Amino acid sequence: MVAAVATAWLLLWAAACAQSQQDFYDFKAVNIRGKLVSLEKYRGSVSLVVNVASECGFTDQNYRALQQLQRDLGPHHFNVLAFPCNQFGQQEPDTNREIENFARRTYSVSFPMFSKIAVTGTGAHPAFKYLTQTSGKEPTWNFWKYLVDPDGKVVGAWDPTVPVAEIKPRITEQVMKLILRKREDL
Repeated sequence: MVAAVATAWLLLWAAACAQSQQDFYDFKAVNIRGKLVSLEKYRGSVSLVVNVASECGFTDQNYRALQQLQRDLGPHHFNVLAFPCNQFGQQEPDTNREIENFARRTYSVSFPMFSKIAVTGTGAHPAFKYLTQTSGKEPTWNFWKYLVDPDGKVVGAWDPTVPVAEIKPRITEQVMKLILRKREDL
């Protein structure tokens, strides 16, 4: 009996330790075209994770700035990861196909886009639950931005009123750290 309780406790402890070791890149998400993608494929890169919406007052400035950021830093192991969300003001009402067509046609978006998800509440996608729990900041509107380092840890979070240009130095700092780390590994 004691051995069974001890074994059960050890299993629970091991599960708790494994859970606490979880990071952003441990999750999976469905891309905008319906394919299940392991976010592990972005490990080793810096990511800016954003909940996007097509009909928001922040749409134009953010999509333009995010695409420029992808152009500038994408070649250096950086990705914007866009997650459409219709939870705030019903400002992302379209289908995934329509969302993708809008973003690509209007803003020439080249960064990865995922299927529409919930980012808050009980139905929130597990990756966003992780972002919220580890940053202490939960999205309250469209275009929340979470900076994730190459190891999957959240190193910054900003609400939609903070322009991409204002956080670009933090992103660039993370990218430069990664470039230096890769050079040292050579």
